[in-house]
Amino acid sequence: MSEPVIDLHSDDYFMGEALRQARTAFDAGEVPVGAVIVRDGRIIARAHNQVELLKDATAHAEMLALTQAQEVVGDWRLTDCTLYVTKEPCPMCAGAIVHTRIARVVFGTADPKAGAAGSAMNLLQFPSLNHKCDITGGVREAECKMLLQEFFAAQRLADKQGRTQKTDSGEDVPINGERTGLPPRPG
Repeated sequence: MSEPVIDLHSDDYFMGEALRQARTAFDAGEVPVGAVIVRDGRIIARAHNQVELLKDATAHAEMLALTQAQEVVGDWRLTDCTLYVTKEPCPMCAGAIVHTRIARVVFGTADPKAGAAGSAMNLLQFPSLNHKCDITGGVREAECKMLLQEFFAAQRLADKQGRTQKTDSGEDVPINGERTGLPPRPG
């Protein structure tokens, strides 16, 4: 019996690509959220959170991916695209998703405090807005949730240790991933 063929058009596969982006964010000291945008079965945009790097509160994975996708498509309308994101979009991102007219949003883990795709609110299907997105939640949820939990546990530990962490080589590294020669601040 032969091995099953990997379905390169499956939600599971594309969420895996978003998870790769989330791990890149994690490694850079950013909240580990990753996003990809798919059109006609192909990824046209990849992004991860870069709020700390860019010193820009709007540099969420979804926002950066939307901008990339618009460049690729050559239009601000992304009506035939699907957004895959590891965490349920926040209200800011949901607003941009609706305005760009993304057809479908697939997310990994819900955000009960601020999720705008059905958890805390549902801006993606808000009755009076001129566009509504199809929503699929819970794709590779355990992996997406675990990455966020691991990140925030490391953040709490770093806070207790003066906002730095030890690398495998014993070097002190601030939680935002930048290396310095300074000793850790007293805790």
